[in-house]
Amino acid sequence: MMNILRISFLVLIFGFVSNSAYAELDCPIQSDGYNITNYGAKGDGEFLNTKSIQKAIDACAAKGGGKVIIPAGVFKSGSIILKSNVELHFEHNSVLLSSINVADFPLQPMPKYRSHKDQLGGFNALIYAEGQENIALTGSGTIDGQGPLHTPMPNPYAGDIDGRPRNILLISCKNIKIDGLRMLNASIWNQHYLDCEDLFISNIYVYSHGSRNNDGIDIDGCRRVVLSNSIIDSDDDGIVLKSTGAAACEDIVITNCVVSSFCNAIKAGTETTGGFKNISISNCVIKPSKEKGKPIWDTPRIGVSGLSLMIVDGGTLEGFTVNNLTIHGTESPIYIRLGNRARPHTPGAVVNTIGEVKNISISNVVAYDAGTWGSSITGLEGHPIKNVSLNNIQLFSKGGLKMGDFSTTVEEDEKGYPHAITYGNLPSHTLYVRHAENISLNNVTIGTTTPDSRFPIIVDDVDGLQVRNIVWKNADGTKPLVKGKAISNHAVEAPLGWTDGDYFDLMDE
Repeated sequence: MMNILRISFLVLIFGFVSNSAYAELDCPIQSDGYNITNYGAKGDGEFLNTKSIQKAIDACAAKGGGKVIIPAGVFKSGSIILKSNVELHFEHNSVLLSSINVADFPLQPMPKYRSHKDQLGGFNALIYAEGQENIALTGSGTIDGQGPLHTPMPNPYAGDIDGRPRNILLISCKNIKIDGLRMLNASIWNQHYLDCEDLFISNIYVYSHGSRNNDGIDIDGCRRVVLSNSIIDSDDDGIVLKSTGAAACEDIVITNCVVSSFCNAIKAGTETTGGFKNISISNCVIKPSKEKGKPIWDTPRIGVSGLSLMIVDGGTLEGFTVNNLTIHGTESPIYIRLGNRARPHTPGAVVNTIGEVKNISISNVVAYDAGTWGSSITGLEGHPIKNVSLNNIQLFSKGGLKMGDFSTTVEEDEKGYPHAITYGNLPSHTLYVRHAENISLNNVTIGTTTPDSRFPIIVDDVDGLQVRNIVWKNADGTKPLVKGKAISNHAVEAPLGWTDGDYFDLMDE
């Protein structure tokens, strides 16, 4: 009997100590996670919950990790810092609403990993982490950045380095899961993953037309990434691979996504310091944006490009496979570019070599209702783009251009910003190739809705050109399929059904 009383007394003592410890953290014992409302959070859309959410994250991390729960409601917040082994879980009908007060987004310390975008001395973000492991953002809730209501912070920089907070910014983190969330109206890039490893992003819905520089997702200098089963509609670029620092983007899979953009739908670039290696893009649909609102910062209401692959700040782009794309309604379906802007990623860095673009396979692409700009593959003199194959491709554009609607020359623009809009209407309505090596077109079908006065394909300064199994719909025999100069080692076949006239005009022969 005495033993039973003694045990009961100890249970009462230890129970009191345990509950007192949790009371100090303002948190009851929870079996399913750390609910932010138990730390004082209020989902009324007005109360500022930054401290409450951070307390829940800190308590969870202090106990070795677990799940921090954002329940149904609208929870306004400033910057919150995610920590190792913590999953921030959004329950159905939950909203993390960005504050619009600049003071609620303090500049985070300069990260160890340096990049072109840290010129303020650090970054601003709604959800932020640096150097953390085993972290997750999951559930069926919403992150709303309230982009239209944000204003740039006072600083000497402009453009996309003006202190506007990203919705999500993870730097040098490992083992990351992003799943199921809706991400709306960022004030700048919606989500930015910088120098991260082993990153899985799936089942997200992004709709971001709240401000300029509204990229849907930026995967920047990351390794081993899978982005899948997602829908992205953005005012700026949709899905973007970047290399704003020394690290390359490598070993990346992008698959089963629907992408809309008023700029470039799927892009590697513009910053390219570390380059891009071993990238697979497949089973994606690129379609016009459903946004009908007033243009933001005079953004043209067009899709500039479907697929853009480029190097302009040094670095190498190689090992790309692109398979099974449907591209509807962009001005330039395919844009591949080597330039020499040579912008350093940090002050004092030197870009003293021109990069490389090589080893690209693009297959099973249907592009229709395209604009009049045409597609292009353009290197630099003495620095050709190498080994590009286009197989089983359909390229259908509006056409209808007459002489005077386009320039017969294309500027090299070696130092310029790489953008299909720079070229505008090319002198070829389907494909323009310059400064390249080993270019193959096989099983390609082309056509214009309205007759066009331009040549379908123009090739300039190419060593190794193969064109075969081409179907040219509505060809009238008034012009060749291919017009070229400075071409060596070529094998160009007549389009299927071609009966009369030259189909290959080699100007220097």
